[in-house]
Amino acid sequence: MTYTARRRMLAGTATALVAASLGVAVSSTATASTARSTARACTISTLPYPTDTYRAEANAIDPSGRFVAGNALRVGPNDNQYLLLLWDGQQLTETVAPGNGIDPVDVNESGTVIGNGWAENGIGRPWAYRDGKLQQLPVLPSTGIFVSAINSAGDIVGYGSDIVPGEFVALRWPAARPGTVEVLDAPANAQPVGIATNGTIVGQAGPFGDWTGWVRRPNGKIKPMTVPGGGSTTVNAAAGHWAIGQVWLGGTSPAKVRWDVRNGSYTFLDQEMGLDDVNAKGVVVGGDRVARGATSRVLPGGGERVGLGARSIADTGAIVGFRNADRVTPVRWTGC
Repeated sequence: MTYTARRRMLAGTATALVAASLGVAVSSTATASTARSTARACTISTLPYPTDTYRAEANAIDPSGRFVAGNALRVGPNDNQYLLLLWDGQQLTETVAPGNGIDPVDVNESGTVIGNGWAENGIGRPWAYRDGKLQQLPVLPSTGIFVSAINSAGDIVGYGSDIVPGEFVALRWPAARPGTVEVLDAPANAQPVGIATNGTIVGQAGPFGDWTGWVRRPNGKIKPMTVPGGGSTTVNAAAGHWAIGQVWLGGTSPAKVRWDVRNGSYTFLDQEMGLDDVNAKGVVVGGDRVARGATSRVLPGGGERVGLGARSIADTGAIVGFRNADRVTPVRWTGC
């Protein structure tokens, strides 16, 4: 994963992986020249997962492509058991998570995973998984605190609600000061979604339905990020000097956009794209598609009554997510 934020839960009906559909190779076009036949095929494969679980998926991959974080649900006779999954290559480690769910949202090159859980009273409570231990992060008095991204240095960003009454507040857990959390100087109702290695933070802010994208430089300077003439702007993910999101320009649906956060320039993306993640090369993934430049392609492995979800992309181009056939299972795409 590439310093992005995705606040979502495992969803959908759990069902059995159709093994015959895995390892599908897709050529670039039906008329591609034979000179391009040596190019890598776009393929899908299943990540190992606990076979006694009801469902499992991969949520995040680190920029190097080594570590993948995900979650699973094991259904018992009396209660459910939620699992944090961490793949180091093909080696899987599973950790039982306390509480009523676990949602990993990012992992860095050191294998540190961050994510969100819920206290007994239903209030959001963030955590980090380091060196084989799942630990809660320090919080401030709030009605819910959530993390969204971690960079290679280990700095974490997120947000809390009602730290300032009636507002969201941007937060940072600095790697240089373990065990601390600090309120960031950011626009009102700010929700960070990404943090780059140099400390640049990207997010969105504003009241519901009237959001604006923003960039906070390492020196604390903040600039808006939108499109000229655009209305409400949401930012979904960021990596390197790229960010992706949506801008209302009139009409019935928002335009999908990729920004260069260095100068605010932007390009429009294929409207069929989902906007789950972007890597440091500007490649975007979401839903069942991947986009390089302005065009997108459908990832292999889907079909009639078979759902795909591309959640995260490494700088190497490796993509992880889920496949829902007869069962929700974690998958990886390569060569796409």
